Amino acid sequence: MIKKIMIVLLIALIGIQFFHPKKNISAAAAPNDIATNFTVPENVQGILKKSCYDCHSNNTVYPWYNNIQPVAWWLANHINEGKEELNFSEFAGYAPKKQYHKLEGIVKSQKEGWMPLDSYLWIHKDAILNQEQKNALSGWADSLARAIKTKNNLPDEPERQRPD
Repeated sequence: MIKKIMIVLLIALIGIQFFHPKKNISAAAAPNDIATNFTVPENVQGILKKSCYDCHSNNTVYPWYNNIQPVAWWLANHINEGKEELNFSEFAGYAPKKQYHKLEGIVKSQKEGWMPLDSYLWIHKDAILNQEQKNALSGWADSLARAIKTKNNLPDEPERQRPD
């Protein structure tokens, strides 16, 4: 019985290797890319490309293991969720209020240390940010957020309370 189950699982594993999700690779330059529409210092652009763009842009640099199923499906889902939360390739298309909140989120993510995700950093050791890089990224995001808020006359909002 166990031998039959193992054979079925092996056949299923081989079979799923022929079904791959669409890759997150865009050939064209994104007209709404954050770097096209806002000033992004070279050091910050380097940080974004190295530590953020794989999951938060329209261009992912795929690792070798993306060719193995079901890993590719898991990565595709992870990338889609990341882009849904924040997509630097589409950033200028966001409403100013959303831009402001996404930039606030970047600042918070660096202060609290939850981005890049640990699961990404396990394999992408070069994406680990030191304190100087975190400060540069959050300083730039904070400055741009304030500029967007001022330019668009966004109202001050009360600090959001977390439910207990």
